[in-house]
Amino acid sequence: MAEQGSIPLIWRRYPQRYRLEGNKCENCGTYFFPPRLVCPNCRRRGSLTKHVFSGKGVVESYTVVHVPPDEMAGQEPYVLALVRLEEGPVVTAVVTDVDPEDVKIGTRVRLAFRRISEQGESGLVCYGYKFAPEKGF
Repeated sequence: MAEQGSIPLIWRRYPQRYRLEGNKCENCGTYFFPPRLVCPNCRRRGSLTKHVFSGKGVVESYTVVHVPPDEMAGQEPYVLALVRLEEGPVVTAVVTDVDPEDVKIGTRVRLAFRRISEQGESGLVCYGYKFAPEKGF
């Protein structure tokens, strides 16, 4: 099994991290992120298609992190939020480009491609999705 920071795992998650790609059940119309293999609603195999999300959403809940895990050290304080995408799924993500006190429930946000972390002395840099306030886009 690949380690969390391994290159093969990063490439397997490329569509999710870099394009916010999930899927949609063509049978019941439900959107999923991350992608599912089987729709949990109608349980019909083969009815899921790829879907790239618009990246627009709203903050449903959030917290301000003051004591981060090691890989986020130096980025504190930062906002970790539950963002409901326009299409319906809720994703957990960092809200960036904003002072933590300016984030509120109901803040409209948009996908922002950013550096997530850097691993080890080899300098493997992981990029992925975060969200930024919709103003300025």
